[in-house]
Amino acid sequence: MKLDSDDFELFDLPRRHAQDASAIDAKWRALLAQVHPDRFVSDGAAAQRLALQWSVRINEAYRRLKDPLQRAAYLCELHGAPIAAEDNTAMPAAFLMQQMEWRESLEAAQDLAQVDALATDVRAVRTRSLDELRSSIDERGDYARAAQQVRSLMFVERFSRDVDQRAEALEQ
Repeated sequence: MKLDSDDFELFDLPRRHAQDASAIDAKWRALLAQVHPDRFVSDGAAAQRLALQWSVRINEAYRRLKDPLQRAAYLCELHGAPIAAEDNTAMPAAFLMQQMEWRESLEAAQDLAQVDALATDVRAVRTRSLDELRSSIDERGDYARAAQQVRSLMFVERFSRDVDQRAEALEQ
């Protein structure tokens, strides 16, 4: 293992978006077991520091690989199509219209049933968008398109959290 390996190399996984979550979990546990600082107590402080660095690196990789959106963003970065969400906020007009409609629906929601209906719609869009993202990466290798899809999904994720917060507020 090398600290500068990419996450997929580190976890011995193919560089693709479609991944088996249980395989990622199993590899994470196995890697952490190899480098746990407690295993290096008798080897001295330097070995323990190195083990701690490895643990941090493995946990960072795990968080990126486990989350489909972060995994997609990472793949885009690896293939020269950075997400640049802070700098590139341009979105298709249809997507922006949908966002506005969702925001208006959320603000107008008077009861939990209306918020739940909106949450169902958002989940369906998220699922469909993740499928399209997987296809862009794994089937077409279109990382520029995938980067745009990741930026869109970031908005969907943020809105989904807003919907959840609204539901919690109405439940109280």
